[in-house]
Amino acid sequence: MTKPHQPVRNARRSGILLLGAALAVLPLLPHGADARPGGGSSMGSRGSRTYSAPAPTQTSPYGASPMQRSITQPSSGGYANGPSSYPRSPFGAPYGSPYAARPHPFASGFLGGMLGAGLFGVLFGHGIAGGLTGGGSFFGLLIQLLLLGLLISWLVRRFGGRARQGASIAAPPGYGYGQAGPSAAAAQVTITPDDYRAFQRLLMDIQAAWSQQNLPALQHMATPEMVGYFNAQLSDLASRGARNIVSDVRFDHGDLSEAWSENGFDYATVAMRYSMVDITTDMTGRVIDGSSTERVTVTELWTFMRPTRGGAWLLSAIQQTR
Repeated sequence: MTKPHQPVRNARRSGILLLGAALAVLPLLPHGADARPGGGSSMGSRGSRTYSAPAPTQTSPYGASPMQRSITQPSSGGYANGPSSYPRSPFGAPYGSPYAARPHPFASGFLGGMLGAGLFGVLFGHGIAGGLTGGGSFFGLLIQLLLLGLLISWLVRRFGGRARQGASIAAPPGYGYGQAGPSAAAAQVTITPDDYRAFQRLLMDIQAAWSQQNLPALQHMATPEMVGYFNAQLSDLASRGARNIVSDVRFDHGDLSEAWSENGFDYATVAMRYSMVDITTDMTGRVIDGSSTERVTVTELWTFMRPTRGGAWLLSAIQQTR
């Protein structure tokens, strides 16, 4: 006996199969302009000002978009009492603080490399003492990490405490002040030409490390929070068989929006306009999005932080302009 509704059922089944195939392909499609570091979104932490709008500047006259991702809880208006409000970690910095794993530039260098090699080794099956699959055990690994933490703590106390000096001077060529820039810098934190050059260098170096998928290098230039976001973004691209490459980055102009100090940390938010060649390729190198000949210009607000006692600036937040 012929079923009268069989053609309808077949058509419905075919439609479901086509829809399933389309949904399966969607994750493989590139995100276009959202592929650069930060994914074209606002993320990171700015201490107690995380959810406060940065002061407008000539480069970003309409301010910044609100934070979309941050370890800082909005209910507390940022860190309740600054980073010091978090429980202390064995490394001497608060849990949740961007400096929890790098209390001093010494730790972000030699010791940071040791930790990075060990922890990344664990993830890929080659940890300290052979990782979990080698001759060591999980308990033994914890003991070694504890001893390493104590060593880092002693070295930081031994070599830390360098004071920072400097006078308020004008920004170098290419930079200006935001509407609240001079008063904020003069009243709270001194931003010197060397600092501006450090910001510009971090902009270039972070883009280069991103394109090389070099997470250990990013660990020395950004807070653990930002490195976590970068890692998730790179992993998402890799899961779709894609890779984002940013090249020929050129800094165009920048303005200091805010500079302040709180709870032992200096912060500086800078609006930066820069251009680049931004392409996304598949694993064979074939360009699947973007152009290798056309430049892309973006304006973002980058926030940097460092210990007030002295140390290297680290990227702690990226915000998109309105």
